[in-house]
Amino acid sequence: MKKHICLLGLLSLSLASCEKFLEEKPQDFLAAENFYQNESDALAGLNGVFNSLLPQTYYGRTGWQITELPADLIRVGSTSDERAQLSRFTYTATNTEINSWWTNSYRMINRANDVIEKVPTITMDAARQNNIVGNARFLRALGYFDLVRCFGDVPLVVATVKGPQDDLRPPRAPIAAVYSQIIEDLKFAEANCFAEDKIAAGEKGRVSSGAAAAMLGKVYLTRATTTAAQASDNQDALDACNRVINSGKYQLLPVYGDVFNPDKENGPEHIFSIQFDLPPNTGSIIVRQFLPSQLNGLGTFTVEDSLVRSYAANDVRRAWNISNQAGTTTLPRYYFNKFRDDKRIVNDARTNYLITRYADVLLMQSEARNNLNAGDPLKYDGFNKVRVRAGLAPVPTTRVTSKDGFIDLLIRERGWELVQEGHRHYDLVRLNRLKVIEKRVFNRDITDQYLLLPIPQPELLLNPNLTQNPGF
Repeated sequence: MKKHICLLGLLSLSLASCEKFLEEKPQDFLAAENFYQNESDALAGLNGVFNSLLPQTYYGRTGWQITELPADLIRVGSTSDERAQLSRFTYTATNTEINSWWTNSYRMINRANDVIEKVPTITMDAARQNNIVGNARFLRALGYFDLVRCFGDVPLVVATVKGPQDDLRPPRAPIAAVYSQIIEDLKFAEANCFAEDKIAAGEKGRVSSGAAAAMLGKVYLTRATTTAAQASDNQDALDACNRVINSGKYQLLPVYGDVFNPDKENGPEHIFSIQFDLPPNTGSIIVRQFLPSQLNGLGTFTVEDSLVRSYAANDVRRAWNISNQAGTTTLPRYYFNKFRDDKRIVNDARTNYLITRYADVLLMQSEARNNLNAGDPLKYDGFNKVRVRAGLAPVPTTRVTSKDGFIDLLIRERGWELVQEGHRHYDLVRLNRLKVIEKRVFNRDITDQYLLLPIPQPELLLNPNLTQNPGF
């Protein structure tokens, strides 16, 4: 019987492995305290953390629904189920997708905690040991970054459950403490994870030092907009983005569509991606959910008309990301064709889930420069590199825009570039445009309560130390 999410997540340890750089093989179940004896055990434990990202109730489906549907670019076909509730801002604490997001985030965090605690006790090469721990700390940071952006104050659990004497009913920690832990974890990961060009070909998909720096940039930009903001956040964000850019290890692919080609995965633009593959590994269902029935898809989601109209006709991203629905004469006429796989087997595709790629870092660099000094012409640098790759003319660096005016440009550019990749809701909240855009596009009034998700009702019932977010 489930005691509490922290018990459910904190007691789970999977030694199953993640595809591509790992083979999925059944493993014997061993007590964690007896398992971590050598480097192979450490790698198996880390594989379990990566493996926990793959289920449909986590990054296999729920992740991009939580981060894309409460926004303005993707239309939901249904009118009342959990997905429609997310899209229409009618969700409550009983929404099962929200509960899955919370539950699986903590399950992954606990597996990361286990690796972080146990691997340092193993006698092995120090650099490889710290790389494994750095990978786990990056993933723990990712879990808490998602949680704090979605729920605000959340329980901050950084140790595994040792036994029945441990408190399984932790209260919510202030966002300042959560962000401090995220940043501490990412700094460790940046200092100890291998550089991109030092990751073996068979282990592509692991965390690099560049991935940690890129995530740090996003964390600082986000914290800067909260009550936990520090005076140095925007400068720290710019510094982190510059470390990624100046490393020379990443670049924009010349052809936008190549970013999403499974045959070119883990390339120079891919900074960190969750790895999916065909059976017997775990496949991605994102291709089938977005394709119409004429293309052997489910047609669950389509393109909002406002996105279709907003693209310039010569924007190569328009031609790649969306397609006209054959034989359809009524709106919506377009479906998302961004993620494709000519080797897809029904539900399962090789399509990786992109957490961070180089174009995002370039746009973050511009965002940080605008926040620091709206008159800085260099704020157009990364922004224009992304536009030029899309076939659009660069914005003249002499163009004068206020801080808010540039944010409006940035919101549009990020939508055109990154749609369907799990950024849109976070972007609209971070850049203070959620309520404005929902009103303009849908004539929908969004109250402040919807800047956060509700704490799932099952967790409130099982943990009396939790409190609900206002309005739910």
